[in-house]
Amino acid sequence: MIQVILALIVAGLVGAAGGYIGSLMLTKRMSLVGGPLGHLAIPGVGLALIFGFDVSLGAGIFILFGTVLIWLLELKTKLPLEALTAIVFALSTAVFFLFIPEEYAVPALIGDISLLTIPTVIVSILLCLLILYITKKIFSKIMLAVISEDLAKAEGVNVRNYNLLYMTCIGLTIALGIRIVGGLMTAALVAIPAATSRNLSTNLKQYSYLSAILGFASSIGGVYASSITGLSAGPLIVITSALFFLLSLFFKKN
Repeated sequence: MIQVILALIVAGLVGAAGGYIGSLMLTKRMSLVGGPLGHLAIPGVGLALIFGFDVSLGAGIFILFGTVLIWLLELKTKLPLEALTAIVFALSTAVFFLFIPEEYAVPALIGDISLLTIPTVIVSILLCLLILYITKKIFSKIMLAVISEDLAKAEGVNVRNYNLLYMTCIGLTIALGIRIVGGLMTAALVAIPAATSRNLSTNLKQYSYLSAILGFASSIGGVYASSITGLSAGPLIVITSALFFLLSLFFKKN
């Protein structure tokens, strides 16, 4: 019972962070970047399972390295972020399937939230709160840069630094999300709640907050369903989130 409660707490906060940062990603047309970043983390998850350390740590190391690498490549090449992300993710996925034993593949691909320790829960809570705080602080600046990067610069916004903060928050969110939905489904963690919220929202503030609420509710619902059915939590979280999206179609704002 305690394990289920811990899983609900961690999944709920990770879902909220994913939904909140996802509202920015959808606006910047970067929702699918969560998928490649999740794939980027898979070798780290595999190594964590092999050597017995925390999967989020393994995922985080690979994602943060990849995030910085993508950011540097963008500065050097001026290519779109999604193109650079795809290149880096393809390399990491190839490394995973080449070197990681098959028995570690399934937990890395679909997640496993069943084994949580108190230190892991505490670190996850603190990181989720940090992601939510930073996202709230940078939200308006990133939105201004989406509208016009030149206007943002004229307003004194250091777009390069804000983009690095933004990408770091995405990386941390995906690293935490790996534990609950695995490397294959991380895009759903950030994309579906934001898409659902866009169907229901009438203004930007409502859109961002509702994205977080829907991410929280989807993750809680998926983990609870897992505790009842014994099925894997990751797919159930994604299915719950998708059901919310389908329901939102009946109440969509014009």
